[in-house]
Amino acid sequence: MSTTATEFAGVAYATQGGVATIDLDTPDTRNALSDELMQSIIDAFTAARDDEDVHCVVLGSTHPKTFSSGGNLGGFASDVPLTTKHRSILLFPELFTLIGQLGKPVIAKIGGHCLAGAFGLTLACDLVISSDKAVFGTPEINVGVFPFMIAALLYRNLPRKTATELMLLGERFDAEEAKRIGVVNRVVPHDELDAATAELAGKLAVKSPLLMKLGKDALWRQGDMPLEDAWDYLRSQLALAFSTEDIQEGVAAFKEKRDPVWKGR
Repeated sequence: MSTTATEFAGVAYATQGGVATIDLDTPDTRNALSDELMQSIIDAFTAARDDEDVHCVVLGSTHPKTFSSGGNLGGFASDVPLTTKHRSILLFPELFTLIGQLGKPVIAKIGGHCLAGAFGLTLACDLVISSDKAVFGTPEINVGVFPFMIAALLYRNLPRKTATELMLLGERFDAEEAKRIGVVNRVVPHDELDAATAELAGKLAVKSPLLMKLGKDALWRQGDMPLEDAWDYLRSQLALAFSTEDIQEGVAAFKEKRDPVWKGR
């Protein structure tokens, strides 16, 4: 099975077997989310979105103990025009929206520290698999900042009181607590993280890309709709799914006890 690698500044990007891996690769800064790194992550996700052979994306890190330390603190207090900082601020919602509208499932693979803006990046992903050595938190308040840009994601992923406590106290917590409060799907031993992630990604990559896109797009669109509006919208998407050849193929393959051959239409 061939592997294709592409270079983005500060990011290791490769594709294999329908899975794209996007690994943060600036170990000297503990993958601090500078403007340059954020733009490279956006570029890598855009490449994965536009590659028809990619059916699943894994976001991780090459650093053995750190996913990312979060936003670039040096940039917060830098003496640059406010318009420059405003562009930096826009990069976060741009990336979060790109992941939400990617049309392909995204797994966050967390092998170490995942803090501040990086925690928000994790929440933007569809599934999260974590090493038992990972550490999470929103410590911005401890350095005189506040996690403004990830607050909306925190409130959409966690009970409001829990999210508020995390942001106001700025305390760190381990992987088991992250799983308990619902921001991590699976916690595995650190030395099994790569294999467990590959297994999960492989399971996602063999699903119908068309139905996966329809489903993920629907989840993104209906998330903040009033309940009855969501039902109306989801009903229309189910009717659309019924019109596809892939749903017919999936049912036929199930009855014939064989693997489906997706047509993408």
